[in-house]
Amino acid sequence: MAYFLSLPADAGVRHILQLNPAAGRALIEFHEALLRSDSQLKSREKELIAAYVSGLNDCAYCYGVHAETAAAFGVDPAIFEEMLADIDTARVDARLKPILKFARQLTLEPSRATQAQADAVFEAGWTERDLHDAVLTVGLFNLMNRLLEGHGVKGSAALFAERGQALKEAGYAPLLGHLPLP
Repeated sequence: MAYFLSLPADAGVRHILQLNPAAGRALIEFHEALLRSDSQLKSREKELIAAYVSGLNDCAYCYGVHAETAAAFGVDPAIFEEMLADIDTARVDARLKPILKFARQLTLEPSRATQAQADAVFEAGWTERDLHDAVLTVGLFNLMNRLLEGHGVKGSAALFAERGQALKEAGYAPLLGHLPLP
């Protein structure tokens, strides 16, 4: 049950964003611009990072939605628990592991991120744009995790499956239709 009486029992992101439509619109547009524009880091990897960060933060809603979205993009669902347990042994592309380690650092102890961690990302063949997109994704989902948790919104398995498939198929832009026009 959401903490805000104005939110329905089955509240989701779209309901929270309606509380401040201008901010909601900007946030949805940011999601679309970041998560559906490709650098070498594709949408499936960004959704995997979103789920990973959300799992680290124990945000059931974002973890559920973005694990389902990544799965819809073809990521093996078993990977998420493996990643949360140990990135080194998780069955994730070795090239992605330095980015995931950096994501973990930025989520759990951001002030302790190091040049060596960034260099490991570059040594794996990623560009500055790729790391920038990863950092933006980590920042966005740390924000989103706090937004959902701060409103007391938890979601359900049915909602996660429905939203995950919808986000894979149509991206984030359709969420703008839930907000009043400016």
